[in-house]
Amino acid sequence: AAQQFASCFPVVRRCGVCELRVWRETPGGQRSVQVMEQINNIQVVPCTSSQYLKPFRVHYSQNGTKKTWDFMRTHDSVSVLIFNTTSHCFILVKQFRPAVYMCEWEKSKPLRAEDKDDGEADEKPEGHPDPPPASAGVTYELCAGLVDKPDLSLEEIARQEILEECGYDVPVTKLRKITTYRSGVGVTGSKQTMFYAEVSDENCVGEGGGEPQEGELIEVVKVPLHESMNFAYDESIPKTMGVIFSFVWFHGNMSPKYKISTNV
Repeated sequence: AAQQFASCFPVVRRCGVCELRVWRETPGGQRSVQVMEQINNIQVVPCTSSQYLKPFRVHYSQNGTKKTWDFMRTHDSVSVLIFNTTSHCFILVKQFRPAVYMCEWEKSKPLRAEDKDDGEADEKPEGHPDPPPASAGVTYELCAGLVDKPDLSLEEIARQEILEECGYDVPVTKLRKITTYRSGVGVTGSKQTMFYAEVSDENCVGEGGGEPQEGELIEVVKVPLHESMNFAYDESIPKTMGVIFSFVWFHGNMSPKYKISTNV
């Protein structure tokens, strides 16, 4: 199955999952594989402005009780479960997520004095531990993107993301809406609309990998259909809830079409 993608992607197979790495052109015309797990020069600074997030604090009364809640305003988004009918594999993306990485790093830091319970001994020396490996911030996800183009429909945005991130050209008419739901209800309350798209090797028109000028560095990943539910529930593989939900949806709705077993 991996050889079927050789014309589009360099393939690295790990534990049954094919990671389809991204080639980049260098200024001299050379082609090289970009590896996302090379992170250094980390600096954490205050965020005074952002085109993606805007923090707010709302005061309100509920049943006579005054309350306060902090939240972020952000864009809605789309995601796409992509199934390759030629190789019977799901197409996911793998990328480094700074928020995940910093969360893991914060958990490894010693407690500050103000965070400790009374009488708790300081068992760790002052200072921060070494940063974790970059792999601590890498996650497997559905192809997805922000709804930040008011002149495009959700389907058109989803189609654009499939092409940019995964290298498949899918007509808008081939996108099937699965559902719309709220994500991050405690922090952002934004909506995400999930689509389903079937592709074949004939739809592969590029390498994917995202838009370098936007700072994206994405690896395309193939998850074989027969291994998908084990992949979904393997807690050692960092993934989004969208991956788990969409795999369950596929097995509940599409398995009769492909005459597959839904047993894990």
